Amino acid sequence: MTVDAAPPTPPGDAPRAPVVLCIGDVVGSAGRKALGRVLPQLRADLQPDLVIVNGENAAGGIGINVRSVEEIMRAGADVITLGNHAYRQHDVHALLNDREELLRPANHLASQPGHGSCVVERNGIRFGVVNLMGNVFMESGRHAFSEIDAVLAKIRKKCDHVIVDFHAEATSEKIAMGWHLDGRVSAMVGTHTHVPTADLRVLPDGTAYITDLGMTGSRDGVIGMEREPSVRRVVTHMHQRYEPAEKDPWLMGVKITLDPVERNRATAIEQLLIKA
Repeated sequence: MTVDAAPPTPPGDAPRAPVVLCIGDVVGSAGRKALGRVLPQLRADLQPDLVIVNGENAAGGIGINVRSVEEIMRAGADVITLGNHAYRQHDVHALLNDREELLRPANHLASQPGHGSCVVERNGIRFGVVNLMGNVFMESGRHAFSEIDAVLAKIRKKCDHVIVDFHAEATSEKIAMGWHLDGRVSAMVGTHTHVPTADLRVLPDGTAYITDLGMTGSRDGVIGMEREPSVRRVVTHMHQRYEPAEKDPWLMGVKITLDPVERNRATAIEQLLIKA
């Protein structure tokens, strides 16, 4: 997508359609630097009302730490979502409890640090953001589908629009979740696999959907990590030490346009694939 100018102001008294940017998994220093270079310009050009960034792999390619949280927020994120590596960096555990806009999957165990949803108000619009993790091939504490039903029951009256980041491995599980949520949330975006999918659309009852946003990081390696040890691992079946790749960084995500009148409805979703 080529970004040239801010969207035009609607004529007369027509309400402006809210815009949300969802940015795929930030991987290592290359991802953080790419976010810092591209996101401020995106905010200036597209004037989004809300920016959600998945920071799952921001610290050294696995997990997130306090320094990475602050760096992502300075780049222009309003909410940070996580996933299966939420607890890998121990210094962030206290922050997960204290920082309202820093989310870990809602279906982690209740005894684990943090919370899985928040409500933030921007430009007079109340946005609910929910972070969720898949059950297929992943170690989720609770069932994703029953958990999202419970979360929506708690927050739906507090929100004009709800955005769900479903951090999951299986494509089929993400697609099933999209249909499960169609008409109940404004958008469901998938994260975790680091590869952007081409199936973005607005589902029949008004929920914007994509199976995976992709990643914000280096395309020179294998899903953001250096290519040589990644290739050796699959060739030799022997453990390798992985480090984040650095070359050819990109920002990947989507721009979602929401209905300015109806709650929990989107009107458009566009892909963002930007070389940093």
